[in-house]
Amino acid sequence: MAQTVGDYFWERLHQWGVRRIFGYPGDGINGLLGALDRQKDKFEFVQVRHEEMAAFMASAHAKFTGELGVCLATSGPGAAHLLTGLYDARLDHMPVLAIVGQQARTAVGAHYQQELDLPAMFKDVAGAFTGYAAVPAQVRHLTDRAVRIAMGERRVTALIFPNDMQEVEMEQPPRSHGAVFSGVGYREPKVVPKADDLRAAAEALNAGKKVAMLVGAGAKHAVDQVIAVADKLGAGCAKALLGKQVLPDDLPWVTGSIGMLGTKPSYDLMMECDTLLMLGSGFPYAEFLPKEGQARGVQVDLEPGMLSIRYPMEVNLQGDVGATLDALLPLLDQKTDTKWRDTIADWKNEWEETLEDRAMVEANPVNPQRVFRELSPKLPSNVILTSDSGSCANWYARDIQMRRGMMGSLSGGLASMGAAVPYAIAAKFAHQDRPVIASVGDGAMQMNNMAELITVSKYWQNWRDPRFVVLVLNNQDLNQVTWEQRVMEGNPRFEATQQLPDVPYHKFAELIGLKGIFVDNPDRLSSAWDEALAADCPVVIEVKTDPEVPPLPPHITIQQARKFTEMLIKGDPEEEGVIKGSAKQVLAHVFGDHD
Repeated sequence: MAQTVGDYFWERLHQWGVRRIFGYPGDGINGLLGALDRQKDKFEFVQVRHEEMAAFMASAHAKFTGELGVCLATSGPGAAHLLTGLYDARLDHMPVLAIVGQQARTAVGAHYQQELDLPAMFKDVAGAFTGYAAVPAQVRHLTDRAVRIAMGERRVTALIFPNDMQEVEMEQPPRSHGAVFSGVGYREPKVVPKADDLRAAAEALNAGKKVAMLVGAGAKHAVDQVIAVADKLGAGCAKALLGKQVLPDDLPWVTGSIGMLGTKPSYDLMMECDTLLMLGSGFPYAEFLPKEGQARGVQVDLEPGMLSIRYPMEVNLQGDVGATLDALLPLLDQKTDTKWRDTIADWKNEWEETLEDRAMVEANPVNPQRVFRELSPKLPSNVILTSDSGSCANWYARDIQMRRGMMGSLSGGLASMGAAVPYAIAAKFAHQDRPVIASVGDGAMQMNNMAELITVSKYWQNWRDPRFVVLVLNNQDLNQVTWEQRVMEGNPRFEATQQLPDVPYHKFAELIGLKGIFVDNPDRLSSAWDEALAADCPVVIEVKTDPEVPPLPPHITIQQARKFTEMLIKGDPEEEGVIKGSAKQVLAHVFGDHD
């Protein structure tokens, strides 16, 4: 039997090292699916419930492995469904390849059923490279370029295969003018700034007396180097949300997350530093960084477009964080004055007491912050954590204490709802021996995470370690947006948009063969976590939480305080609960901390 285009394509991807595909079938890719089936055991195909989830899983696969993430979808709506997950990868600089079908070449341009202008549709999200296979001799170089560009530039690429191309006989390029002969293979370079630039960075950092560092996901493979540089500079270090796993939180100079979901010590660190070293981070909120002119700045990032875009840096270094810090370290002077670090440690200790106190505030029925405070010390040392967007991300960011060896991620630049469970599934497939815990709000659970529990049910018995836990915070409210309406806009909770139906998520888990746990008493949390982490099958732990516990920034501005007061004057439908829930966690902080 002659080799088809589909057969060749999968063999080529296998040569590139691809072993796992996330996707959903459809007639627009039947030729590719038949060829994939003929590959037998060379690939693992993970059947999702929706193409968007396949793209999220491909993005998460890249985050948790460093490998190329690959997703597959049919033509028309299948290809369109990929976009949100692909944008997640695009904004977080992850290498992902999207493979999609298209209508027959003879039908393209005829307003045919399920015919979309796919090159135009993918132009932004896969702008680094989108290939359209018009003849078999193209497939070799289209595949090679798509993979190499995705890996080398940490970008999304896409390949479009018309359905009548997938089963035709493969032809190699002819030895003639106009043909090209590409090859397999990519070796990641070691990118280090020039010596003069390193010396300029060292001069700025050595002159600082109060050095602050901000680390992101770009530093996750440079933990030892980050610690060594911080110790030499006597620096404190805040973490962008995507960099949460970089540094263990038990270091006294690590202040935790920064920004809207961050900690007060991280805010104080930035407001009082005289020097800022930013490593592998695209943290977006400039108002949480030093005021312009306050601090001398040095930034390291592999992507030049991310340099000096959040804070006007004095020295911009394009390079790998680990390799650059290795080269920079010998040029740094050892700081001996411990006053700055002692101050940071005091801030941190005070903040930890505040978090503990807030978590134990009585709520109706369960304080969501306590859910995470109870979990944190119970986390296995090799756990992988995922979080959805929304109020759950606040508690994940502030109350989960990362230890060395743990991993964690979420939808960062896109901050999309609905990513936590697909992220967790991808993490579990990539690291089957490690426990995985996803944190989800009820809004995101209803949006699309709930359906992916069916994917968990389909595959979990093949996992070497069955520990897979999905936490659902059930407060019947789109809680993050509710509080943004109140505090950012000064408006009451808009019930028509915010109220959610009450769904028994733990019972749904039981319905599809998983374990369900329901908690509506805070004193039950500890034992519930023990039960979930000891289970011999995946678990959904549903906690009935109080929507009036505010998931707000640690630093409240006068403007936010005014908006909050305006909301109360206008009248909120949950005004009594808002006042009670906010009194200890918001108002006391407002009046004690003016901007």
